[in-house]
Amino acid sequence: MPFAPSPLFRCPVFDGAADPVVIHRRGTAEWWMFYTARRATLTTGGVDWITGTRIGIAVSTDAGATWQYRGVAEGLDPEECPGLNTHWAPEVVWHDGRYHMFLTWGAGAPGSWAEQTRRRLVQFTSSDLEQWEFVGRVDVGSENVIDAAFAVVSDGRARLWFKDEVDGSTTWSAVREGALEEANGRWRAEGQAIGLPAHEGPNVFRLGGWYWMVVDEWRGQAVHRSADGLAWTRQEANNGLILDAPGTGADDATYGRHADVVTQGDHAYIFYFTHPEWQDTDMVSGLADPARAVREQRTSIHAARLHVEGDALVCTRDLDAPVHLDPALLES
Repeated sequence: MPFAPSPLFRCPVFDGAADPVVIHRRGTAEWWMFYTARRATLTTGGVDWITGTRIGIAVSTDAGATWQYRGVAEGLDPEECPGLNTHWAPEVVWHDGRYHMFLTWGAGAPGSWAEQTRRRLVQFTSSDLEQWEFVGRVDVGSENVIDAAFAVVSDGRARLWFKDEVDGSTTWSAVREGALEEANGRWRAEGQAIGLPAHEGPNVFRLGGWYWMVVDEWRGQAVHRSADGLAWTRQEANNGLILDAPGTGADDATYGRHADVVTQGDHAYIFYFTHPEWQDTDMVSGLADPARAVREQRTSIHAARLHVEGDALVCTRDLDAPVHLDPALLES
């Protein structure tokens, strides 16, 4: 059995913590986890347990070993769109002396996908992770893009990768022209970076002399490798998948979904979520049985360890020690 807590975190409000991103709060011993706070306890039979979501916050003061709920992020809606809206898949990074959040945003909390036909990326900036200032929409030429991932790769330019739902749920990229905090700066779409099979939730990081991208194929995380962060090759081992085989910890006996990676020198931690009791592959549309809906809709956050052997990314799912995050080991 794993020594690290399993699960690492469950949301105490709606029990639907998903899409985690973890970042160090500079000048403190705190690590902050932002996540999509799915309303897993709703039993309407619609998709409103996934829409109408806020961005939850959990904080660790013991280097990531344990996490405490800290409420929700405020100020993430345009002034002209008050009320309950849909917030998904935050990407939070430190760049040029400020925090930046890239967020999937949709209007309202519809009970069916037909009622919400547009999902877009928006950008915020902050000096403290608490107060967020709207920068603008990330316009990449599509009305259905979600799940932003940010990185600066070999050409030194700020870049986003994201899921384009119109293009068969593949990953595209866009490069920034202008500083991140400039409201009049723009993102220039570059085209498809990772093609089929369909997937979502890209995350890009550097480890062991390579750039890596993991994407959620709904059967584990598919691994892609790059020498420059621009051209990508799928890893050959195990059909290119990690987190596809069950773990032994509580709530971890199914595949790992939408993940974030924190590098720590020669290794990294991958934070991911599971649906521990999901049985119905169509369950996203809701279940008629309320008790079953609550069981299958709930989610848990977990962590695993990554390291590189040659040109392969290796994942150790069952940790034999607590997560230990050291800000001194973050890649600058």
